[in-house]
Amino acid sequence: MATTVPLEKTAVPVPVEVEFPPQDVTLPSVRTGGFLDTVLDTYQSFQARRDALGLSNPGTVDQIAKEVQRDVFLTNQIFSGLRAELNKTFSILPLFQISHAFSSGSQMLSPYTFLALYGTNNMLCQAQLDSDGSLNARFNGRITSRLINKLAVQIQPGSMAGPGGAQVSLEQDYTGDDFTASLKSINPSVLEGGLTGMFIGSYLQSVTPRLSLGIEGVLQKPGGGMGPEVAMSYAGRYKGDDWIASAQLLTQGGMQVSYWRRLMDKVETGVDVNLQFAGLSGGNPMMGAARAEGVATLGAKYEFSRSIFRAQVDSQGKLGCLLEKVVAPPVRITFAGELDHVKNSAKLGLAVSIEASSEELMEQQERISGAIPPF
Repeated sequence: MATTVPLEKTAVPVPVEVEFPPQDVTLPSVRTGGFLDTVLDTYQSFQARRDALGLSNPGTVDQIAKEVQRDVFLTNQIFSGLRAELNKTFSILPLFQISHAFSSGSQMLSPYTFLALYGTNNMLCQAQLDSDGSLNARFNGRITSRLINKLAVQIQPGSMAGPGGAQVSLEQDYTGDDFTASLKSINPSVLEGGLTGMFIGSYLQSVTPRLSLGIEGVLQKPGGGMGPEVAMSYAGRYKGDDWIASAQLLTQGGMQVSYWRRLMDKVETGVDVNLQFAGLSGGNPMMGAARAEGVATLGAKYEFSRSIFRAQVDSQGKLGCLLEKVVAPPVRITFAGELDHVKNSAKLGLAVSIEASSEELMEQQERISGAIPPF
């Protein structure tokens, strides 16, 4: 008798329609019926009003006057003597560049300096080695789209001018939609019986689309059983259509006010007033009566088709100028001069920079100039 084998039934898929809520519809959150619901509702209401203002990120407290200090003034760019630089760019994405610098007749610059730079959209590595043995290195890493870690190391060997030393700096910057929080530590250590070093924390918040307010605190804890020292400062920044005003107030007695304005498309000007109030912090009564000391600086920047001219004068009798001229695409000449009327002294500097890269890399560098490194 033949055995009948049952046939397997083929599974037929049955279409099931699933309705998804639109993307613009907010799903209801889980309710607990307690105190957390009140806190959550308050936060959501505050965040909704905050987003409706359309605020932007204001930057950091230490860069609150960058348009004046970094772009217009030539305080950090002035030099003396003769200097020659040879730069070589191997790639743009990622950025890899080395530089050789030779100087003569300058008390501030080393006779020879080697610089190497490597950068991507999420990382920046830079190292500078001088002929006297000093080393400056920094590393910036983007952990997330909002969090950036920074590491800086400075090593200075001993010489006849003074003893050497080393400094390590750790910094974390968190960039929000309308605020920036930073935490920085300089030479932190736990080897002297406790935590020592200098610690700086700052927070800058956009209040309106034009106004930003911030605060910065400095805690210095030396070794040897000495007590900590604390200093606070408050900062404000207001941005107009073609001008920016910023101010910083130190609780220990000091104030810095800056004003930047774009006069024309290629012309910028800036004013900075730095006041120090000695004897107002209540530190040492033996210092005598309170007195005020201040320095006012006025600067201007002119951008031409192939050159940039900067000039500044301050209330201490110093007059300086800096001219950068592109003679040819690979050759740049820089002239610097400073005259001190009070000390009756003058400084002159001349630098020649040559870019030893291929024409293709130079064209790519001009197209994306300012985009790399991102921080």
